[in-house]
Amino acid sequence: MAKKAQKPSNVAARNRRARRDYFIEERLEAGLVLLGPEVKSLRAGRASIEEAYATEKDGEIFLLNAYIPEYSSASIGQHEPRRARKLLLHKREMRKLADAVSREGRTIVPLSVYFNKRGLAKVELGVATGKRKYDKRQTSKERDWKRDQARIMRGRG
Repeated sequence: MAKKAQKPSNVAARNRRARRDYFIEERLEAGLVLLGPEVKSLRAGRASIEEAYATEKDGEIFLLNAYIPEYSSASIGQHEPRRARKLLLHKREMRKLADAVSREGRTIVPLSVYFNKRGLAKVELGVATGKRKYDKRQTSKERDWKRDQARIMRGRG
């Protein structure tokens, strides 16, 4: 019997809009190259990945537009809050993501940034296609119906 995937603990940032705006087709985990003050700022939980996305550049995958604020207690080596951050993936995974984006018109969206058991910063990426307005309405209707259905089955209808 296969082990169940554990939910990431120590979540530093979560992209809640991603599940509303995209159909998430595939998920994978990637390492994140960070500077010291960035790690401290992430641990403080002040990061935002709402507008972030990943793209391929020179055969590598980078996380763009992720906001990790400057760490005020750092004396030297402050970082730029929205700089491009390199993602650590296997070559096969990088090739697969680059092909999905270029050929199939998909987007690589960060779903969450968290620290694993060893204390390393990881990003959960989703290969996604965008939802149209009517898709969002349909998803909302389905969610409401499932909620009503559960209420009826419990006998509180």
